[in-house]
Amino acid sequence: MSLQHLIPPLNYGMIEEDLYRSGQPNELNFPFLEKLGLKTVVWLAPEEPNQRFLNFIDDQEIKLCHLGVISSVNAWDPITEEVVLEALELILNPRNYPMIVMCNLGRHRTGTIVGCLRKLQRWNLTSIFEEYRRYAGPKVRVLNEQFIELFDTDLVRVPVNPPKWL
Repeated sequence: MSLQHLIPPLNYGMIEEDLYRSGQPNELNFPFLEKLGLKTVVWLAPEEPNQRFLNFIDDQEIKLCHLGVISSVNAWDPITEEVVLEALELILNPRNYPMIVMCNLGRHRTGTIVGCLRKLQRWNLTSIFEEYRRYAGPKVRVLNEQFIELFDTDLVRVPVNPPKWL
């Protein structure tokens, strides 16, 4: 009997129950992700995920929601309000769970989405930025923090049956 090692993807974290975040996984992370029993992947990077990950998603019958193509082709451009609203609409629908939100490194685009979600949850800005910076490391983007601070939560359509934690 061999013991399988479960290795989480880069910048993996639990946002809420059955809601996770990370950077793009590689083959070493697939057994870990399989244990999560994912139903939905929200992909925020402008480019497609790598082919091995796409094959994994297909094999596991996971729904892929590629929102990054809505935004600019330049990976350095901040995420758009349109992408944030679309991502939050997916996140606020418990039928999509278990779900993981990810971009290439799980830092900036993912961090901005999570920051806007935290604002919707009425977290204070200090706590939101602390979480954003924990994942961004030394590569904090002030534009993303400014976006989170100015994000208007009134634009978010909260469903009739939102997740319990909202």
